[in-house]
Amino acid sequence: MSLSATPIAVILEDPILAATEPKFPATRLALQNFDMTYGVQFGDLWPSIRVSLLSEQKYGALVNNFASWDHVSAELEQLNARDFVNKAPSHGELEPENGQTTASFPASSDCSPNLRCFTFTKGDVSRFPPARLGSLGVMDYYLMDAASLLPVLALGLQPGDTVLDLCAAPGGKTLALLQTGCCRNLAANDLSTSRTGRLQKILHSYVPQDIRDRSQVRVTSWDGRKWGELEGDTYDRVLVDVPCTTDRHSLHEEENNIFQRSRKKERQMLPMLQVQLLAAGLLATKPGGHVVYSTCSLSHLQNEYVVQGTIELLANQYSIEVRVEDLTHFRKLFMDTFSFFPSCQVGELVIPNLMANFGPMYFCKMCRLT
Repeated sequence: MSLSATPIAVILEDPILAATEPKFPATRLALQNFDMTYGVQFGDLWPSIRVSLLSEQKYGALVNNFASWDHVSAELEQLNARDFVNKAPSHGELEPENGQTTASFPASSDCSPNLRCFTFTKGDVSRFPPARLGSLGVMDYYLMDAASLLPVLALGLQPGDTVLDLCAAPGGKTLALLQTGCCRNLAANDLSTSRTGRLQKILHSYVPQDIRDRSQVRVTSWDGRKWGELEGDTYDRVLVDVPCTTDRHSLHEEENNIFQRSRKKERQMLPMLQVQLLAAGLLATKPGGHVVYSTCSLSHLQNEYVVQGTIELLANQYSIEVRVEDLTHFRKLFMDTFSFFPSCQVGELVIPNLMANFGPMYFCKMCRLT
């Protein structure tokens, strides 16, 4: 399960050669790595995904329900954007497949409620203006990759839920969790104190003080791998949005790029870290509760393999049974907005596409049974 860089990235140990050899930027090493691994993984689809990853990303505008949301929504509609969450077909409108009736799909309550996110239609590359401070003293909307909202929607929050966001920073998904109005308690954690500082700024910009207090939002900087020991069997819903190769970032930004040579070992250890975090999230969940695992990577080593490996780990070491939930209906609900990879073994994967340049975003929902 090595995610090592390509042979061209290997430096000979001779100090003279090391001093004179050209310094390849991390973005170039990332692209070489992706061409090797994703070229095999996606075959004929890779050239299309590749050019999309290298092109400008599309964004969505998550409406702030703590602002004048109806006024904000009307302004976004005037830009010819649409609310992809609430404009999606209802489950009753989904076409049957393989002779099945639409009744086999989960009820609409399977999605976390009250979320509004506007996007421009497929092929429309318009940009949203920067968010601004509204009349109620909080920002009107939050710009994010709209695919990043899918793990929060998949979590299926219900009123009064206790919720854990295990790897919360920079804070877009945490903000979305609060927008649902369902969190009785919300624990937002990230190991990095600088990143939790960023999260705090977002909460202060978008959420009024009384709401933060009422939702009992608790921001911490603990080691997420130990959460099962700290607060086992505690939460109704857990989001585990793990550190990953952040594929789009790795192709565009030198700063904090995991393909820097100094971070090679960290990159190779990512799948193990991801398994540890997902296992901790599942251990922190009550029996009968739900976990959504997500990454912004295309790598099946960081996606399906991590889910399957973690489920085996919990069964063998803790005698805990975990069931993967079917999210096929999500692909059907949001196919007008996103491009989905049709062949995931478990979970769903949004792949970048020039007509709908969101993602990558992998997400998989699990239920802890015991």
